[in-house]
Amino acid sequence: MADKTNPIHPSKGLRKPRASQVYRIRNQVVIVPDGYLAVGHIIGVHGLRGEVKVEPYTDFPERFTPGAELFLGTELDEITIRQARPHKGHLLLMLNGIDDRAAAEALRGQWLFVDEADAGELEEGEYWIHDIIGLRVETEDGGVLGEVIDVLPTGANDVYIVRPEQGVNHDQEILLPAIADVILAVDVAAGTIQVRLPEGLLGA
Repeated sequence: MADKTNPIHPSKGLRKPRASQVYRIRNQVVIVPDGYLAVGHIIGVHGLRGEVKVEPYTDFPERFTPGAELFLGTELDEITIRQARPHKGHLLLMLNGIDDRAAAEALRGQWLFVDEADAGELEEGEYWIHDIIGLRVETEDGGVLGEVIDVLPTGANDVYIVRPEQGVNHDQEILLPAIADVILAVDVAAGTIQVRLPEGLLGA
């Protein structure tokens, strides 16, 4: 979760894509079914009892409490969480009907969704990840730096990965810390982020 001084907390989850947009988030690709919200990614298995290792994509931990219902994969199979516990920055979940390692392995790579009607309310200054990705990044004087293509959580604050305009930063990706001193304004409607670049952020 982003630091309280951060004006932008984009890690609330991924809503449905605009049209048929495919998201790249934390170097993962996800297609979100219309009307749903992605809240987790099954990245592995743990042990022999059928536990799956999940990378959460939500700031609402109650999504993963025992008894909570989720939808699995683009087929949106309904599943119920039987047990949940933290493990090395991820979650280990036991799901009803998944009772051994082989069954768990079959779920590797699947995404977990909730109905977007159950989406949590954003506070002022918070944005969905899909609102941030694709925004054009501009400096205070109107110069265009590039486009946000990914959001990387670091613990203290998120980092926006920007694909630069040709010739900017030697055509290398720009890593913008999502803190108040750098991110001056977000205008989702206009499709822009205004930033103040810290000294030395861009290559000479």
